[in-house]
Amino acid sequence: MRFLQVGHPEKSMIRRELMMNKSLRLATVTTEQTTEPESQQPSADAHVPYAQDAFERWLLFLDTLRERADNMIAHERQGMPPLLDFDYELLMDARTFDRPANYALLRITRVGDDCWEDCVDEAKPPVIVIDPRAGHGPGIGGFKHDSEVGMAMHEGHPVYFVIFFLEPVPGQTLADVHYALRNFVTEVARRHPDKAPVLYGNCQAGWAAALLAADCDGLTGPIVLNGSPLSYWSGEAASSPMRMLGALSGGSWAAHMIADLGDGRFDGAWLAQNFETLQPEKAIWEKYVNLFSHADTERERFLDFERLWNGYYTLSREEILGITQNLFIGNRLEQGEMQLDAHCTIDLKRIRNPIIVFASEGDNITPPQQALGWIAKLYPDTEALKAAGQRIVYMTHETVGHLGIFVSGSVARLQHRTILESLEAVEALAPGLYEMVFDIPSGGAKRKTSDYDVRFVKRDVEDLGFGSDHGALAQVAQISRINEAAYSTFVSPWIKAATSPASAEMLRALHPMRWTRTMFSERVNPWMALVKSTADSVRETRDPLPKDHPAILAERALLARTGESLASLRKARDAWLTHVFGAMYGSFPFATTTQTGQPPDTSNKE
Repeated sequence: MRFLQVGHPEKSMIRRELMMNKSLRLATVTTEQTTEPESQQPSADAHVPYAQDAFERWLLFLDTLRERADNMIAHERQGMPPLLDFDYELLMDARTFDRPANYALLRITRVGDDCWEDCVDEAKPPVIVIDPRAGHGPGIGGFKHDSEVGMAMHEGHPVYFVIFFLEPVPGQTLADVHYALRNFVTEVARRHPDKAPVLYGNCQAGWAAALLAADCDGLTGPIVLNGSPLSYWSGEAASSPMRMLGALSGGSWAAHMIADLGDGRFDGAWLAQNFETLQPEKAIWEKYVNLFSHADTERERFLDFERLWNGYYTLSREEILGITQNLFIGNRLEQGEMQLDAHCTIDLKRIRNPIIVFASEGDNITPPQQALGWIAKLYPDTEALKAAGQRIVYMTHETVGHLGIFVSGSVARLQHRTILESLEAVEALAPGLYEMVFDIPSGGAKRKTSDYDVRFVKRDVEDLGFGSDHGALAQVAQISRINEAAYSTFVSPWIKAATSPASAEMLRALHPMRWTRTMFSERVNPWMALVKSTADSVRETRDPLPKDHPAILAERALLARTGESLASLRKARDAWLTHVFGAMYGSFPFATTTQTGQPPDTSNKE
């Protein structure tokens, strides 16, 4: 050993290298024996990819809320014009009428690259789409290409669109709006003298269209009622808890007070809040969960819809009182007691126009009971309907929610397109009640209307099976009248005296439906500028985790369970409201049967 070390230095160096290599081999073996593979022993770094992905999606989520808020503010500063995906020209402005109203008639002039002359067949009847004035702005029937307007233009119909402006004319009444709509229909009929106009009424605009046909002058031409309530108290209590809230709050005085606080104007944000309260698991949870979970792909669709959903218009004090007292509480339209003005009372039995009703089992704002219940109230049996010379065609959707009736692209391409294609067949039907049925061929998920056969199946009025408790409803109406008289006499004058335009504007800005949106704008919140710049950087380098990543699947499951918990709480709330209503006003029918023979399912509504 010493010889090698002293006498042969090169061998000494070789020996030291061999020893070092042996040590390295031993260290490597020891490490391999004591350390598990990375896939078997998780480390702190194993969770970094999901944490990074979730953080990036959270930034993109916040940036989308920022853009929504900025869009909302910009839209308000522009005067909130109608959100139509089509070019149009203004034909009539009802603000200039002898009985002014904040409505206007538009003519759709262009769809994409096609103008009126390219796609309109003058031999077809004109279609007048009336949008609902139920809190939101106009445009729901045509804010994208696959819509009611788009399908009507695609089928070659001349299309006219009724819009309304942000503020009502001071003192504007339902009668003023009614006569403005009549003038619009008269003008369209003048432009197309050979074909009676087809009235397309969405939601609240549906009963407005029905009023035109049921007033003292009457109306010709088919009426299409989409998600339109004409029978507010039909069906079991659980099918529409909004009715219970109106009854338990004491009737119309609450809407009167809100209008007084608004300096004579009723803020449509309150109606939008009522819609979201109906199903909070969807409005305040699932909508945002879907945006967060699909932050890379959901942004544009979310923003497009929110432009429409977050534009809140106002109604006059007289209008909201007329709606609540005649429709929601009094139910006078169905009973033939709605006084339009001193000269005319509305009577739905006057309608001789062919009527097409489109409702959905998934609609908890206007369920089929409210869309169809008026038929059995007006006509005790099928023979009475036939004797009146009336043709009523209805169709139902199994799952689509209230807004989906108007904005769903698949619904527009199938149901709305089929309605327009079937107008002549409907008018040729013998008097009676019919259900429009789609025969879907086997094999598929084809989405073209031509792939479906449409049949009109005779139905009996007696089989609709939508009942209501007139005794309980009479009590609700009576209590509402008492509360309204007390409020009008003792409270309303004081609130009016204390209210000013400035205070009304302050309350408008502080409404939860507004500040929960505008708080994310960088005009209001300086921190959102940092979110914007960071989100822009994230988009450039983002590499999202795959959809089947275990952490992503676990996240989806947790979020879904949370939504189910909120849905359970909402159902418990609705059951409690139904119980309290029954204790206060009397029993209410708890189960009805639809035409398909199945009880309505309120657990899967959108």
